[in-house]
Parts: sequence; C-alpha cells; structure tokens
Amino acid sequence: MSRRRATHPVSPARGQLPARLALGVAMTSVLLGLSNASLAAAAGPASAANTSAEGGFADFDPSMLSGGSHNAIDLRRFERGAVVLPGIYNLDVYLNRDWVGRLNVHFIAPKPGASALPCITPELMDRMGLKPAEGAPAFGPDHACMQIEQLVPGAHAHFDQPDLRLDISVPQAYMHQLPRGYVNPSSWDAGVPAALLNYNFNAYRTDSNGISQTSTYLGLNAGLNIGPWHLRQKSTATWQSSSNGAPSRQRWNNIAAYAQRDLPSLRSTLTVGDSYTDGTIFDSLGLRGVQLGTDDRMLPQSLRGYAPVVHGVAETNAKVTVTQNGVQIYQTSVSPGPFTINDLYPTGYGGDLRVTVTEANGRTHSFSVPYASVSQLLRAGTTRFDVAFGRLRNLAIDHEPNLIQATVQHGFSNLFTGYAGLQGSQGYAAALVGGAFNTRYGAFAMDLTQAGTTLPGHRAMDGQSIRLSYSKLIPTSRTALTVAAYRYSSSGYLSLSDAVRARDYARRGLSLTQYLPSEQTTVDGVSIINGLTPAQQAALSGNASTSSITPVATGLIHRRNHFTLSLNQQLGGDAGSLYANASISDYWQRSGHDTQFQVGYNNRFREISYNVSATRTRGPLGRYDDQFFVGVSIPLGESARAPSFTLNLNHDDANGSQQQAMVNGTLGSANQFTYGVTASHVDNGAGSAGSVNGTYRGRYAVLGASYGKGSSYSQASFNASGAVVAHSGGITFGQPTGDTIGIVHAPGAAGARVTNAPGVRVDDSGYALVPYMNPYQLNTVRLDPQGLSLGVQLGSTSEQVAPYAGAVVMLDFKTRQGRALIAHLHLADGKPVPFGAEVVDAEGHNQGVVGQGGLALLRVKDKNGRLSAKWKGPQESSHRCQFEYALPADASRPNAQSVIDVTCNAHPATPSSEGKS
Repeated sequence: MSRRRATHPVSPARGQLPARLALGVAMTSVLLGLSNASLAAAAGPASAANTSAEGGFADFDPSMLSGGSHNAIDLRRFERGAVVLPGIYNLDVYLNRDWVGRLNVHFIAPKPGASALPCITPELMDRMGLKPAEGAPAFGPDHACMQIEQLVPGAHAHFDQPDLRLDISVPQAYMHQLPRGYVNPSSWDAGVPAALLNYNFNAYRTDSNGISQTSTYLGLNAGLNIGPWHLRQKSTATWQSSSNGAPSRQRWNNIAAYAQRDLPSLRSTLTVGDSYTDGTIFDSLGLRGVQLGTDDRMLPQSLRGYAPVVHGVAETNAKVTVTQNGVQIYQTSVSPGPFTINDLYPTGYGGDLRVTVTEANGRTHSFSVPYASVSQLLRAGTTRFDVAFGRLRNLAIDHEPNLIQATVQHGFSNLFTGYAGLQGSQGYAAALVGGAFNTRYGAFAMDLTQAGTTLPGHRAMDGQSIRLSYSKLIPTSRTALTVAAYRYSSSGYLSLSDAVRARDYARRGLSLTQYLPSEQTTVDGVSIINGLTPAQQAALSGNASTSSITPVATGLIHRRNHFTLSLNQQLGGDAGSLYANASISDYWQRSGHDTQFQVGYNNRFREISYNVSATRTRGPLGRYDDQFFVGVSIPLGESARAPSFTLNLNHDDANGSQQQAMVNGTLGSANQFTYGVTASHVDNGAGSAGSVNGTYRGRYAVLGASYGKGSSYSQASFNASGAVVAHSGGITFGQPTGDTIGIVHAPGAAGARVTNAPGVRVDDSGYALVPYMNPYQLNTVRLDPQGLSLGVQLGSTSEQVAPYAGAVVMLDFKTRQGRALIAHLHLADGKPVPFGAEVVDAEGHNQGVVGQGGLALLRVKDKNGRLSAKWKGPQESSHRCQFEYALPADASRPNAQSVIDVTCNAHPATPSSEGKS
C-alpha cells in the first residue's frame, strides 16, 4: 500500500490551556528543536541518520529553566538528537523530492552505540531508478547492504524519524531519466474489496396555465470491486405524471454493464460487457463484447498528450532552460555530452520552444524546436492501440450486427505520427490511414477512409472520406488558431453507424429515404410533425406557406462537406481578447446547408469582468436566427467569499429581448453552501419572473432545491446525489464520487474535515469518502484536526496513495484516543516534577512529557488509574515517582478539560520498570 505519514503527531486544541502549560510545551519544543538544529549543523550536509554517537553536541544550561537551579535534571539526552535504533522501518522514500513509494528499509548501526544508517540494497536501487557510479563496490555477499555515498558520489540520505520519511539526494548525472510525476507501477494501490453505489435523484414540478406536471429521474451507477476486477452497471429510471388527459409514464434504461481490469504491463485496460469504443480514430460506438485499449492515464502527466522531445549537446555540467512564448516551462541540469528532454508537459496547441544551454563557464547557446499540436499527434516513441469486437449496441435499430474494430497510433518522431484503423461488420468494411505533422508552420493531420457497404435488395455503395485538420499558435500576434478542420465525403461513403441504420431499414422493408421537414418539433422526444396540418407545419417553421418546407431524407442522410474553425486573438496588455467560431455543413440528400458563426470579446476593468458576443445561425430552410448577448459581473465586496452580481442582456429573433440579473455566492467554512437569486424580464409578452436556488455539499450527500415564478407559471425542484460504499469496516455514505475513490479511516476522529473536498468530514465510525482520486498518480489526502475532541490525537495529518483506475483505496490515519487530562505534578517536598520527565502507564507506554512548573498534558484511557514519571538526574541517576488520578464526573463530555493537582511519590526506579517510550 503506497501511503505516507506526512506530519508530526497533531493534537487539536479546543479551549484555552493554562498559560504555564502552554509555555512549558513551547519550551520543550524549542529545546528539542535547538538540539536537532545543533546536531544537523555539526553533521554538515549529512543527516541525523548519518551522524554517529560521537558527533554533534549541543549544550543546555538547566538554570535557564523555571526552578532549574534547585530542581535540575540531566538534559544530555537532548544533545545528540534522536538516536536511530537498528531495525526495519516502513518509510516514505523520496528521491530528489519525488515520492518513490512506501517501502521497508533496513537500518544498520556502523558500530555499537552509533545511530543506525539506511541500508541501500539492489532492490531499492532499482525501485528508485538509480545506477551505481563506475568503480562503485558491487553488490554481493560482502556488500549486500551499502550506504548511498558508497554507490553514488555526492549523494546523501536524510532520515526524518518523526515523519518516517527517507530523503535521498542524488546528482542528476547518476539517475535514469525518469519522467516528472513518475510513480513506479509497483507502488500503485489495487485497493480493497468494496461495493459502491452512486445515485442522482431529481424531482421537477411545473404549473403552467392551469396544467400541472411532475417528472422524476433516478440515475444509478453501481459497482463491485473484487481483486483486480471492477464490475460496473449504469441505469436510469424516469417517471412522468399524468397531465391534461395523458396517462403517466415510467421507463427503465440499462445504459452499460461491464467488467474491467487494468493490465499495467500493456499500459491498457480490458473491458468485457456493454461499453463504448474509443473515439480517437473512428466515431465512438456502443459495444457489447470485449475491448482492449491503451489507457494514457498510466503514463506520468509529463508524458500525456503531445510535446516534442528536445535533443541537444552540453560541453560542461550545464543548465538547460526551455521557454515557450517568453515563459519558462522547464529547467534541468545535465552532464557533458548529448542530452534528451522527453518529459515536457503538454501546453495546449503549441508555440515553438526556445532551448537555452548555459555552460558552467557562463557561455550560452540556444536553438528552437517547432511545437504545434493536433489531437492525432503523439510523442516520439509512444504507441496507442484499441481492439474491440462484439455486437453493436444501438437503440434506433432492430437488427444489431456484430462488429470488429482495431486502431493504432505511433509517434515516429517529433515531426510525424502515423495512425490507421479497420472496421468490419455484416455488409460493411472500412479502412483508414493517416498522419499528423508538427512543423514550424503549424500542426497538420490528414487521413483517408475507404468504406464499402452492401444493402439488402439495393446496389453496393463505395466511397471515400477525407479529413484535414490544422492548428497554429502565432506568438508575434498572439493568435491561436486552435482547430480548423475540413471533411469531404463522397456520395457512396457511409460511416458505420449510417450503414448499419440503412441495412436495418432495408431488412425491415422500409424506404431508405423517408421524407420529413428538416426542422421538427418534438415533445418528450416524439415528433409532432405528422399530427399537424400543412398550414400548422408552415406556421411552426416560421413561413407563410407550405411550399418553403424542404423535404429531406432521414434514412441515408449523411454529410458531404463539414468545416469548423475556432480562433482566439489576445489583444495585448489590458485590451482583452477576441474569439470566433464557425461551423458549416451540407448534405448529399438535401439542398441547403447548416451554418453558424459566433464572434465575441472578453475583458475586465479592475474587478469588473464583461463579455459581448453575436451569433448567427442559418438552417437548411434558409431562415436566419441572430442572437446578441452582453454580460457584466461585479463582486459585491472585497473578501474571498463576497457574492457577485451579474447582469445579462440577450436578444434573439425568436424570443425578443431578455434582461436577467443574478446574485450568486457561497457560504460556510468550506464553501459548502452555494446560493443564487435571479430576476428576469422578457419583452415578448412573457413578462417578469424570479427564482431562487441553493445547494448544500454535506458530509453524506449533496442536496439542492430551486423555486421560480413567472406571470403564468411556477416551478419547483429538488435534487439529491451521493454515494454509498460497503467495505470491510462497514457502510459509509458520502458525496457523489468518481470511478476512483478513497476511504479515510481515522478511528475516533469524528468531525475531522477532509480538506480535499468541501463539506466532507469523518463520520462517527471513523470513515469518510474522498470522492475523486487521480488514478496512477500520487494523491495527497489531508485531514484538518480542527474540531476534534481533546481526547483524540492524529498520528499524521496527510496520507499519499497512487490508486489503480476504478479502485477503492483505504487511507489509514493512525490515531491515539483517550481522555484529556492536565496534571500539575509536584514531589512530596512541594517542588515540581522536573522539566522533561516522561509520564508512562503501567505497561510503560508514553502518556506525555512534563513541561515547566510540573505541568503535563496527558491522554488517559481510564477514568482513574496510576501513572509514573521517570527522569535521569545530573549524574545519570534514575528517578521515578508514581501518582494516582481520578477524572471528574463531567470528564465524559467529548471536549471536557480535566485539571488535577497531585503529589507524585518518589521511589528509586528499577531497570525492569524503565518501560517503553
């Protein structure tokens, strides 16, 4: 299990502790800090773990402590810091500040009495991706365990004993080129067996012109994790009340049901059941069968997407800096000779890279690397594939044919990525081949698809489809041509989904060309066109006569040409930005074309942001629809949680002008409450309307509600969503989750807030759901101890884990529980128990440390009992005293603060009674 203990033990503070106790605890911390700091200074760059018993002293003057001249103790145990005992420690290992994993590390003392040092084994070297330097001792019977300094010159290790963390620092020249963000697959966590259910419920009621109707929706996503297999089932249920004489309707839909497991050796995922094919090369299709495909999430983030590989040569130990559009995006140190940088993070659609090599003598030389990207581009040496076979799932047809599909992409170099694909079904076959290019003039992709279709009772159809795409970022003008795509399909070309539908029509004896008006109005997905007279159809389409309605074929309709464009222009300084989008399509089976243009402008003035846009849409009937929009947003205050006021003005040809004013904001310590109030007015006679809405992200669910009222209608809704997970520790409720989730286990820490998700807190059973985890990469989950009972102490406030996709991982936070007790301890002669004395129970377990003035904060398990305080005097003499305690009756309250004043009766300590600390 890949976890980490990230902080020193944390005990929450609620209420005011006595000032003397706080001062005593602070002095203890200062002394321990000075001791460790002095030790580190004496040891130089080596760590505490690399310091022997003879090195690094710090002197303390007992007279500086309250009452120290009369009641001094031996402080020499603080002079060398914490001595590391030999043994095996389960640690979080970091290499050059990057997490390697949670590993068992053997510590061996170089000589008796010395602090033990971490043992470097061949397995640990391989896990860290390190290679020994030339001339280093070889691993063998006599060198089965060595120090990192023996294997790599200039390397050193630092052991942080309180945090159980081992930091190893190694010069870059001796490391394998592991990409940034890399997590060794052996550290991935497969999770625990669990059953999970996500639900999403919504109820919506409207009253309009005397007609009322209620509709409800329930979405369910159920799962079961058993070992490496993840079973998932997605379904929906809908219900609509009777209205205006129409009966009520209910419907249940099974959307998907499949079993899935990861195959890390292939960097892929195996899926069996109802799923969807990959949509990178061909259009995504519903499939009931088996699919094996690459999962790019198994790559480190620095290797996902496209970015060029940088090659260069350094003459000395040099610094390499990579900038893009004047912004530094990467820096590293390299050894003399050729170097390669292959872990640049993707940066959108590009901008040429400027690489600067700064030699050790200060001389620099630079060169450029072209960088433009389209979605088909892959990094050099990267391969993606997807293979699927089974039965096509399509609710629009009666005869679902078998399907086989295979695609592959490979990055051959920085400049070229090749890709290809095959599709086959009954009466249909298609082959695609294409390539993507990264050039200084932009990124291009082009592919050609050849398809053939056999239709029962009709002639065979053959055709081609050519697709072109282009993107370019022009730094000089700050123009981003993010996507420009064009596709042409010949009249005989059919995509797989079109061909399957046409074959289904033919087998059922239906006409392949069913003529209906192209602009149809539907009610709940059912066309009403056949129930209208020609005059009503004309009125619906916005025309005065039926002659302008163009009949179109809906059986074999498919595109002839399709063009899209997306452009963004930064105007520089505070001038804002312009954007433009365009889409144009025409079809083989009908005249006319579909067109949409949109232009907009965004900017802000101080704290005020505003945007304007204009959109024109032209349908196949030749009718234009123009829309204009203006929006302004103003914060109502300077605090981070200040609400915002938004004013929107909208005008379109169909609905006239509309004015809308909104106030939105958040409330709560973790922003768990959101609210909104809206007032609007429409000039076409609909009049004015108002609405309110609110959402609460709670510990066990997310709840929302809304209400609105206009001149002729009212509306109300309620929604609830959440998750239920059954695991070995019980059943835990929480907010809606993604497919990969975590379960915090912190016994007794009810109320502790999980900082990763608003509103999530540990429940009374000690569990909490972390709703979203990133698979195959390091996730840090943190607990905020504020609000915990004084009787609970967290051993750590954060844990780290790298889960498999779809896993339910358990994050165990160690806790220590008991009742808080503040004890004022003094000896029989009235003097306080010495500063630094350790308080232990009958089994020798540490319960606390005495601060100045004899004050100690203890955490006890029982309402009454006996404890001991032990310490060493100036001449190594051992001292021990015992005292009995009894908690007051009100101490059972969760945050009760019990204070006692007791005499600790001294007696000589025996070796058998020294106990454990």
